Amino acid sequence: MSNQIPAAKPQPLWFLALFALAAGGGAIAYVPFLTVLLPLKITALVGSEDVPALARVTFYGAVVASIANIVFGMLSDRSKTRLPWIVTGLISSGLLMIAVDYVGDVNQLILLTMAWQVALNMMLGPLMAWAGDLFPDSQKGMLGGALSFAPALGALSGSFVTIDALVPAQSRLAVVASLVAMLILPAIIAGRSRTRPQLMESCVSQPAIRDVVPHSRRTLAVMWAARFLVQIAEAGLFAFMLFWLRSIQPNFHENSVANTFSAILVLSVPLTLLLGRWSDRARRPILPLTASAFVSAIGLVIMAWTGNLTIAVAGFVIFGSAASVFLSLHSAQTLRVLPEPRHRGRDMGVFNLTNTVPSLVMPWLTLALVPGFGFTVLFALFAVLSIAAGALLMTIPVRK
Repeated sequence: MSNQIPAAKPQPLWFLALFALAAGGGAIAYVPFLTVLLPLKITALVGSEDVPALARVTFYGAVVASIANIVFGMLSDRSKTRLPWIVTGLISSGLLMIAVDYVGDVNQLILLTMAWQVALNMMLGPLMAWAGDLFPDSQKGMLGGALSFAPALGALSGSFVTIDALVPAQSRLAVVASLVAMLILPAIIAGRSRTRPQLMESCVSQPAIRDVVPHSRRTLAVMWAARFLVQIAEAGLFAFMLFWLRSIQPNFHENSVANTFSAILVLSVPLTLLLGRWSDRARRPILPLTASAFVSAIGLVIMAWTGNLTIAVAGFVIFGSAASVFLSLHSAQTLRVLPEPRHRGRDMGVFNLTNTVPSLVMPWLTLALVPGFGFTVLFALFAVLSIAAGALLMTIPVRK
């Protein structure tokens, strides 16, 4: 007799949409705070010493986030339930973020930000692991497309909460916390009984899909390394994008950078949805990842060797769109190749290191290269890393 169990049924599109909004809420929970509101708070506290202070807050926060994501992923595995961790993290992270308004010095801000990172990852770690409990492999491409809404919503929320006519400065953090709750709670309420038991079993068998990509340590290592390489390029570029553009045109306005960044994230959503849906139908989950890694390298090559602003921005659009597609689809396809559902939360925490570690190493790499060689060498290195990511993914055997 076969010990195979029936394939898990796909989730309805309305619930996929709710989960996409929840993932967007997860992005809103940190994007406007880390990119706009936290730097503004630091400037208010220390004035011209804001850059070193921001570096300290960012560094310690990233270290804590890396650890907390793994720890709470493991705890949600052991408790065999995700939702209590997500809800507790949602409430505590929102309250801690609002408390930032009442901090009086940088040391207090560092400690509070570290505590906020713990609470935030109590929510984010189990939330991404929960996706693996909910969506079968036949929907992983569509899930990846849905996840592309998250960075776009995060970027747009940063623009929204900084419009003084709509959101008073003293209410920004509270509005962010409210937006996060509004987007995450509907999925929590609707998804309480939507976990697929088949996806919680170590012997999950979905012959039509599961056999497409082999489940092995090597596949896991390749997926981790490929994302890490692309994330180094993305973290470095987006951190120093304004400086690079001003090296081409000194008066390039920061609002133009923000608008370009937001436009790229928004435009990449339909492209990611189309590619994700195609990968499900064609049973080629790795091909869009490989292609987007190579396309991102093309954008970086254009950026490295042009002194024309229009061409430089075009190269950035190519890179940014391809990188966004890669990262969204990769998050979903990672859930496909994890070998043990009972360790899904822990393993997703380990993959989350590909998001946090590049932010720790990128400033040092940039400082080592840009002063002596300029942005050309830095972007050429990023292109090599993206090509290496695509080449690694090509080594994953895919069976029809």
